[in-house]
Amino acid sequence: MINNFEDMQKYSKEHMDLALQTAGNVTKGLQAIASELADFQKKSFEEGTAAVEKIMASKSLDKALEAQTDYVKTSYEAAMTKFTKIGEMYTDLAKDAYKPYEGLFGKAAK
Repeated sequence: MINNFEDMQKYSKEHMDLALQTAGNVTKGLQAIASELADFQKKSFEEGTAAVEKIMASKSLDKALEAQTDYVKTSYEAAMTKFTKIGEMYTDLAKDAYKPYEGLFGKAAK
């Protein structure tokens, strides 16, 4: 319970510090996720371009279909791996955003 002005100032400062810490954690997490997505998009574009070149250079329809099948399979596997990693990054982001408030919620429960 807030009894005087000094307690209120201390209480406000603690909450402001928690909010700033959370904002910093969220910012770092979102930057990491954005970087991961940008790297994935760049790699995906490069692999797609190489696959189209390989398909266009194929001498027969069988070789073209084989190249396309290989590309689809590898790109699907890469996407699933990357999306799993990004999902884990979002989970970690949520945990990091909550972490500063764990002590506060513990105090409130008492």
